[in-house]
Amino acid sequence: MRYEIHGTVMQAVDIYLNPGERIYTESGGMAWMKGDIEMKTETKGGVMASLGRKLAGESLFMTTYTCRSGTGLVVFTPEAPGKIIDLRLEAGQSIICQKDAFMCAEGSVKLEMHFHKRLGAGLFGGEGFILQKLTGPGVVFLEVPGEVREYTLAAGEVMQVDPGHIAFFEPTVSYDITTVRGVMNVLFSGEGLFLAKLAGPGRIWLQTLPLSNLAQTLARYMPTKSG
Repeated sequence: MRYEIHGTVMQAVDIYLNPGERIYTESGGMAWMKGDIEMKTETKGGVMASLGRKLAGESLFMTTYTCRSGTGLVVFTPEAPGKIIDLRLEAGQSIICQKDAFMCAEGSVKLEMHFHKRLGAGLFGGEGFILQKLTGPGVVFLEVPGEVREYTLAAGEVMQVDPGHIAFFEPTVSYDITTVRGVMNVLFSGEGLFLAKLAGPGRIWLQTLPLSNLAQTLARYMPTKSG
């Protein structure tokens, strides 16, 4: 499978498929395509797996695009301004992603819901609680709003993050939720009551534009009904 990522703030990924190669995405995720491509929409992995994906921010149904002959082209685009990140996962290698981050992947990649084991993260994690787990082998494409910053945390090294800014991280990184200290900080800092704590070892990728922040900003300019 060959692919090219084009653009700057509204990127697109062109995926070229040879006969027998396939790529899958959530229902409605494809932008355009050409060639002898077969589409098949199904509850990939069964009903329980599809319900889990729904909780993790994806649709119940997934569509697989398979090239039957020649060279096929399938193009995918993100839902918001940002970056498309391509990762090649080895067999058994996983990555933990923010919900809605999944764009598309080779047919050999497994997508499933990922819950935090710690009670604090489960009760208070908000948009950072239900995540996605992608396991190789294969190439996966993630859509990340805004820009992406990558950090490598040493064993025991901690990064405190607004949960909405977490894009994805390696499974070796532990995740927990901590409370913001100080009444003034809680009431007037604008950071909310909770922060995520990411502890190494492992790599983390942070996004500069959480969709919730973008939605709140746009909402201020939306017309409202009067009277």
